[in-house]
Amino acid sequence: MSKRDYYDVLGVDRNADEKALKSAYRKLAMKYHPDQNPDDAEAEAMFKEVGEAYAVLSDPEKKAAYDRFGHAAFENGMGGGGGNPFGGGDPNDIFQDIFSQVFGGNPFGGGRRRGGPQRGADLRYDMDITLDEAFHGKETTINVPTAVDCSACDGTGAEPGTYPETCPTCGGSGRVRAQQGFFTMERTCGRCGGKGKIIAKPCKVCRGAGQVQEDRQLSVKIPAGVESGMRIRLSGEGEPGTQGGPKGDLYIFVNVDEHDIFERDGPNLYCRTPVSMVCAALGGEVEIPTIDGGRARVTVPEGAQTGRKLRLRGKGMPSLRGNHQTGDLYIEMFVETPRNLSSRQKEILREFCDCSGKDCNPESEGFVGRVKKFWDDLSGEDEATKH
Repeated sequence: MSKRDYYDVLGVDRNADEKALKSAYRKLAMKYHPDQNPDDAEAEAMFKEVGEAYAVLSDPEKKAAYDRFGHAAFENGMGGGGGNPFGGGDPNDIFQDIFSQVFGGNPFGGGRRRGGPQRGADLRYDMDITLDEAFHGKETTINVPTAVDCSACDGTGAEPGTYPETCPTCGGSGRVRAQQGFFTMERTCGRCGGKGKIIAKPCKVCRGAGQVQEDRQLSVKIPAGVESGMRIRLSGEGEPGTQGGPKGDLYIFVNVDEHDIFERDGPNLYCRTPVSMVCAALGGEVEIPTIDGGRARVTVPEGAQTGRKLRLRGKGMPSLRGNHQTGDLYIEMFVETPRNLSSRQKEILREFCDCSGKDCNPESEGFVGRVKKFWDDLSGEDEATKH
């Protein structure tokens, strides 16, 4: 497939000055940078094409050659056959010089460069707590497995009494440059891995890593009112950085276990409470627990039905906002049908049924009426169809 015109790639005309070229490149490079588009092969190819176009058009000599001969100006000794004059490899490495000129350094926080101080990785800790602990809050100690600086070598990775040496290949920069035709390519130093230092005698404890794994105890305070899915950030309690970089953070993800009695919905609690048929019919009281460990007596109104809700204000969960507000506790009643009746109990219920009128079961009577009307309407439609 033929290569696109470099001016079309950058979206500028042939009379564009240096400022216009740089502006167009900056916009497109940031749009297609691999760090902004992870695992996107198309964006990486576009990023490489944009860098190639700018590398040519921003250089007066290369631009003049391109304006006169087009892509043919770079075919000989540049990869051949109209191929990429930059060769293969990582676009972030190939165009690092261009980024340094246009952006004044890597605009993506270090990208794939490994030299220099690096921030430590963030850590995750999953914590299960009970609903009671979520109500009261909790202070506890956790053990976090993490990498810490090796005490034997003070994190240098070198045997005690020795020190890391400046890499003779890259001179400590972590990068090496290679000249190819008109272009200078910069890549990660293969000898030191981009660190700029080499260790002649690695520490026997950490084997040159400078860090070892160990459990670290941390005191954690879980605030009252916390909900499942919330996370608590402990700044600077993650993995240590490398080469003097800052530590990462520790994120505690909280999961509140289900409760045997209460069901939670935000700040409110729900308690499904059984009520005997007699209590529901005549009215009465039921005793229920509250999440704070207390008890409450709730009045059941005469003729209460299943699904009836009663509210106890301020008996729910505390607010995380610190405004001393709490949710409510909702009592959802369900009328329990008696079972395992004796002969005498069955006899009494039959007597009750015989002397019950429509007023005793208004819902049933209303439902029967609606069903009768439904059947009558269907019968009327069938008769109309026949005629």
